[in-house]
Amino acid sequence: MKHITFYLDFISPYAYLAYEKLPEALMGHSVSVSYKPLLFAALLKHHGQLGPAEIPGKREWTYRQVLWLARQNSIDLQLPAQHPFNPLGLLRLALACSDTGQPNRYVCETIFRHVWQGGQDAADAQRLQTLTAQLAPMRDVNDELAKIQLRSNTDDAIAKGVFGVPTFEVDGKLFWGLDALPMLKAYLDGDATFDSDWDAAAHVGR
Repeated sequence: MKHITFYLDFISPYAYLAYEKLPEALMGHSVSVSYKPLLFAALLKHHGQLGPAEIPGKREWTYRQVLWLARQNSIDLQLPAQHPFNPLGLLRLALACSDTGQPNRYVCETIFRHVWQGGQDAADAQRLQTLTAQLAPMRDVNDELAKIQLRSNTDDAIAKGVFGVPTFEVDGKLFWGLDALPMLKAYLDGDATFDSDWDAAAHVGR
């Protein structure tokens, strides 16, 4: 059985869409999935980049595209009242819902839908309090362990070459973005082109 690590940040609409579409991509395959929340802003800082919502023009395009993609894929999505927002509270909540710092699919689903359904402020204190009560985390969301786990997840992702979310890791290979799900499925299906094309891409001259 293959194992997939899903690197995510709830701030990303593409991560939400990929979360909803992942079961379709995995259909027919015996795989396990672990969900690894990280701080997308830290990835951007490490690579010296701005987020899509921080670039005029790209910001508007991003929102238009994700709304279109959601409709095309019959996924319920409304833009939150504020974006970008500080996702730390949501990330730490997800981590606090597990002893190991690996939230299950239900926890991730609940938090993603808190952000991307209903069109409300994802970081609103009262809404966050209600969400916390619903998920009943095993630990205090503000304890030091949740902070350490978030930093560790982010550092681990950077060390493995992750540069954005969503990213799916399987067999040491990274598949980035919602539009990589068909490619991930092809790899799981045993597409022979991966035997040569994957390594060839790494040796293109600069």
